[in-house]
This record gives sequence, C-alpha cells and structure tokens, in this order.
Amino acid sequence: MREAPKSADLLDWYDRHARVLPWRIGPADRARGTRPDPYRVWLSEIMLQQTTVAAVKSYFETFTTRWPRVEALAAAEDGDVMAAWAGLGYYARARNLLKCARVVASDHDGRFPDTAEALRALPGIGPYTAAAIASIAFDRAETVVDGNVERVMARVFDEHTPLPQAKPVLTGYAARMTPEARPGDYAQAVMDLGATICTPNNPACGLCPWRPACGAWAAGTAAVLPRKSPRKSKPTRLGIAYLARRVDGAWLLERRPDKGLLGGMLGWPGSDWGDAPEEAPPIRAEWKTVDGEARHTFTHFHLRLTVRTALVPMDRQPWRGEFMELPDFRPADLPTVMRKAFDLAQGGRGPASTR
Repeated sequence: MREAPKSADLLDWYDRHARVLPWRIGPADRARGTRPDPYRVWLSEIMLQQTTVAAVKSYFETFTTRWPRVEALAAAEDGDVMAAWAGLGYYARARNLLKCARVVASDHDGRFPDTAEALRALPGIGPYTAAAIASIAFDRAETVVDGNVERVMARVFDEHTPLPQAKPVLTGYAARMTPEARPGDYAQAVMDLGATICTPNNPACGLCPWRPACGAWAAGTAAVLPRKSPRKSKPTRLGIAYLARRVDGAWLLERRPDKGLLGGMLGWPGSDWGDAPEEAPPIRAEWKTVDGEARHTFTHFHLRLTVRTALVPMDRQPWRGEFMELPDFRPADLPTVMRKAFDLAQGGRGPASTR
C-alpha cells in the first residue's frame, strides 16, 4: 500500500532546496527568528498574480528601493506608481495596490492585519492572496492554492477531475496537507516544488520528496495531470492608435479612465476596440498609416491595432489628450500594448519616428 504524503518530508526538502527570492526569508533565517516583512510579502503576492517570478524580480526591486515601506507607497503619486508598474500588465492590480497601501497606512497605522479574514477586507486582496500573506508573513495555518499547488495536488492524489471543476477537490487535498507547524514555509515549499520539480512538462519525479507517496507516479499519469477542460477560443478585436508628435518633439498622450483595461495608464489616443472601430483622431492632422499592426493578447481577447502617425505644428490644439514634452516622455512607462504601437511607428520611420 502506498504511503501517505507527509508535510515533514516536503519541509525537509525545502530546508535544503528553497529558492532564493528577493521577497523571501529563507528557512535558515526563519529558524533563527527572522520574520518576513508583511509589506514585502503583500507586494510580491500582488505582483505575482498571473505573472512569472522571473518577470517580477526586477519590478519588486524597483518598488522596494523607491518605496521601501507601505507608508512611502501610500504617499506616492498615482502616475509614478502606474509608470513603475508598466509592463507587468493587469493594471487594475496597480490601482488596487495604491488603494490598499493607503488604507493600511491611514486605517491600520501602517501595519497589515495578521489574519486572512481581516486581509480580505483590504482592496485588491482576494481569498488566495489573503491566505498567502497570512501564512507566509504571519505563520497562520491557511490553505494556499495557486496553479503550482493545484498541479502538485492533482498528481500526488492522482485526481482526474478536470480544471476548473476540480478546484474545490484540489483545495480540499491542500487543506488536508497544510500543517500547523511552519505553515508559511510549507506553503512556499509546495509552490517551489511545483515551480522547480513538479513542472507542467517533463516533471523531475526522480528528485521529488513526495515520489513514494505520489499517486500519479504509481499510475504513470503525471504527464496528463492536471486535466483541463477545453478552452474557448479568444475573440479578436480591432482598434486604431493615433501617435501625434509636435514639431518640438512633444508627444500627444491620453490618460485612460480609471475603470476598464489599462485603467489610469497613459497611452496613445485611439478608437474603441471592437469588430469595426470608427476613426477617432485626437487632433486635426495628415494621418499616415504605418505598415503592419501592433498585436497584443489580453486575458479574454486578442487585439490588433492599426497605427496612424502625424507631425503637427506648435499651435495645433488637440481635441483629446495633452502633449508631453520630449524630456518627460519615456516609452518604458507605457503599458506594453502602447509600447508595441510606439515601436511599430518607430520602425515605420514615419512622422512619429524620433530618429
């Protein structure tokens, strides 16, 4: 009879093989009494939502260098934070990041609540994030389930119910495995196991501390788990981006509404995104269409942008947006889709080119 998986075996593995991450207090330091900073745990968890560890590292370093405490972030200008976030995507997270920092600074004296229930009352913190912060920062025995944990649980328990229907079942397995002792280290250990050993493709089962207890290993089904329901195909939307450059080098930009995609971000004025976008130039000009399209994929749809460029005189006033002086313009501050439009215009060497 196969033995049951033991959290102690995983913790022993984690003590030797824990990933070194800029927001993490490693097991050796924790054993010596060093406690995680809840601010850094919270910031990392918000950044890691639907984003890879590799992509987040540099952003985390930038944020914690510029805003080392939650009070500093709470006092930051919205535009500065949104610009620093550019490229991480899912900009509603950045707006909620600021809202949450300001609530913690003003209503909680700069201290994050130490229970999952209280954390869920803060802006932008859902059940998973609350459980992760409570577990990692405060050693609460919460059940922490992300994609890595779902994959590990599906394989260890040889669960063939497809996702997303399997989520409650997999969460039940994860709850059964969560120990009272060292729950924060255990939560990170399962995530590390999924990220480095029990990977989506070609899992390194020979190195896994849970291999003797793994149902999928015994059944030879690891390669097909977790099963997933067929995905619906994403629709494609079309749009137009207008890149106007004034003769002194200033660029015409527009801040998007707070609600909706890219909310609160600076970008190029443009049309609505749909099946047949209507022309909506922000200023009177001789617009030229750049060859090619700026293409980007959001969570629920693909976007194809036609890019139009124009060079306008100093006295021309826009109907929408405002000109940003050239020294203040940094393409890296734009959200990814807007940067793609800019890069396409640059490659087209049209009026929008800075070469």
